[in-house]
Amino acid sequence: MEIPFENQVKKGNRFQFGKNWEGYLGTISEEKIHNAEKSLMEMLECNDMTGKHFLDVGCGSGLFSLAAMRMGAFVFSFDFDPDSVKCAQLLREKFFSGGNWKIEKGSILDKQYVSSLGQFDIVYSWGVLHHTGDMEGAMRNIDFLVKNDGKLFIAIYNDEGKNSVRWRKVKKIYNSGFLGRYFIVSIYFPFFFFRSFFSDILKFKNPFRRYYDYKSQRGMSMFYDWLDWLGGLPFEVATPDAIFEFFKQRGYTLKKLKTTQTLGCNEFVFQKTGK
Repeated sequence: MEIPFENQVKKGNRFQFGKNWEGYLGTISEEKIHNAEKSLMEMLECNDMTGKHFLDVGCGSGLFSLAAMRMGAFVFSFDFDPDSVKCAQLLREKFFSGGNWKIEKGSILDKQYVSSLGQFDIVYSWGVLHHTGDMEGAMRNIDFLVKNDGKLFIAIYNDEGKNSVRWRKVKKIYNSGFLGRYFIVSIYFPFFFFRSFFSDILKFKNPFRRYYDYKSQRGMSMFYDWLDWLGGLPFEVATPDAIFEFFKQRGYTLKKLKTTQTLGCNEFVFQKTGK
């Protein structure tokens, strides 16, 4: 049985993603929503979702559920973190009070809950399954939610070997309490900034341009993504080959892949073609 969210937080085994999303909500603008739409269009290779049923597994702030709504989809969103559910509801109230968008609390690890949802044309879960504490179980369960010929769009942390092990230790310190958070943020925020700053200077680039460009990628915020990265427990990783083989064995064809050579996520769009 899955340990309740609050108990995981108290034990230092789970980052409060929803609290982080609360801060991010204040930064959401029409430009960021548009950029989120563009990222869906690019990876899913479609400009319109009219009539499609879109499931957002681990909806976080709700930004990509909102983007799918604006593209014409019927949207269902759920998240294990109650604060994330609240964030998505607030976003819906602010930017899209009409339409067919259902939001509720739920866990991808709860097989009974998952089996009650039915199947969807597009199942989206960006940077979520590796934070469940049982990534393989989450991937098994998400398979049940995809219609035959439907698409699955997921993003999973890249396996960097020993470097990933070191990052897990950083995240454990961050979640150990106030002093742990202060210690990690005071070290890594300056590290992230100056590493990028000097890298851009050496390449004769504007060192501040990357902060403006960052939001154009998926409509996200570098500051809140840094917090998410430093604190993000549970934490699992996988190579692109491992994810590809897992879903290939379950009757999926890889339609699009975007990989990273460093920390961050590999992005996959699969189509369910049957075994």
